[in-house]
Amino acid sequence: MTLRALAFDVFGTVVDWRGSVVRELTAFGEARGVQRDWARFTDDWRAGYPAAMNRVRTGELPWLKIDALHRMILDVLLADAGIADVPEADLDHLNRAWHRLDPWPDSVAGLTRLKESYTITTLSNGNLSLLTNMAKRAGLPWDCVISAELFRHYKPDPEAYLGCADLLDVDPGELALVAAHPSDLRAARDAGLRTAYVARPLERGPGREPPRVEDGEFDYVAADFLDLAGQLA
Repeated sequence: MTLRALAFDVFGTVVDWRGSVVRELTAFGEARGVQRDWARFTDDWRAGYPAAMNRVRTGELPWLKIDALHRMILDVLLADAGIADVPEADLDHLNRAWHRLDPWPDSVAGLTRLKESYTITTLSNGNLSLLTNMAKRAGLPWDCVISAELFRHYKPDPEAYLGCADLLDVDPGELALVAAHPSDLRAARDAGLRTAYVARPLERGPGREPPRVEDGEFDYVAADFLDLAGQLA
């Protein structure tokens, strides 16, 4: 079956969420004269995301966009850090730091090359406005933007992967998920998609090892998007 389209996980795979959010939090602290361990704050913000998402997936919470989940976590973290009396406009701006994430150095050039031969899209749990704003700011050359919001199912629910294939009008086997996270790729593979693992060793900061994958576990293994483009040429 011919590969026709590539769907990309975004946070960590296409963009440097950690470095970008640390930068935004540092600016927030400087503006308010507040000093905290912003790298740890960033890690805690991200760490709260799977549990919050799972509360939606299990029905404990109604469907919420990732923006809303990020805000729930942020409010708790700020309270725990003793940071109060922040104007609502400032809180909203800070929460939208996730709309302003910087791409990895190879992302734009690699996506541009891949786009020459394949339809390229996001497939992210980030909401549609977040992904659109991020792409516009960072110059990410997507053919289209697909969000789990469209299916009311977060990854790793199979509805997200199969829904993406359906929207693109391709068979699951004609679509590959590109991701830096083996768990995401395994769920996509179980749904019938092809898989491409791209290591992002700096995703969680320096000195952190990327996840290990077994030899032959995924259809493609690449150092970055340019490497992947070369393999798929």
